[in-house]
Amino acid sequence: MKTPKISRPKLPKGYVDNPISEVSWDYVEKQLTESKNYWLCSVRPNGKPHVVPRWCVYLDGKIYYDGSPETRHAQNIMENPNVSVHLEDGAKAIILEGTSAPASKPDLELARRLSEAYTAKYASDGYAPTPTQWDEGGLYVFTPRQCLAWTVFFENPTKFIFEAE
Repeated sequence: MKTPKISRPKLPKGYVDNPISEVSWDYVEKQLTESKNYWLCSVRPNGKPHVVPRWCVYLDGKIYYDGSPETRHAQNIMENPNVSVHLEDGAKAIILEGTSAPASKPDLELARRLSEAYTAKYASDGYAPTPTQWDEGGLYVFTPRQCLAWTVFFENPTKFIFEAE
């Protein structure tokens, strides 16, 4: 994955008039990798928002999550793939916008890496999928378009823009 382009978010006058630093992409990737709970925000077919906490893993610049295609969020992305993903911390925020879609059956190497990442994070909560978990579907992939991040809002709000691959 290429490092995203770094800029400042456009904020109203008086919000952050003199930022003094930026958040590094390495910091954002570390948080995405280590976070346990993610908030997935999608849009229902009637235009109303829907948000749900998800267990996810971050690999190769993408966020993977799984679940039944019958869930509300899975049905939503079939109509409108545009979603937001937010980590739990509001003071040290990481907010991504992008698209989510059902993933195809992962090749053996990716399936192994997904299984290992999920197990490392969630085995203590009773979830340790095998590499064949997603052979029949149920795996989704979020690809970011942009990310807003800060560790101290008045000092370092940072915007990351991803180029389409």
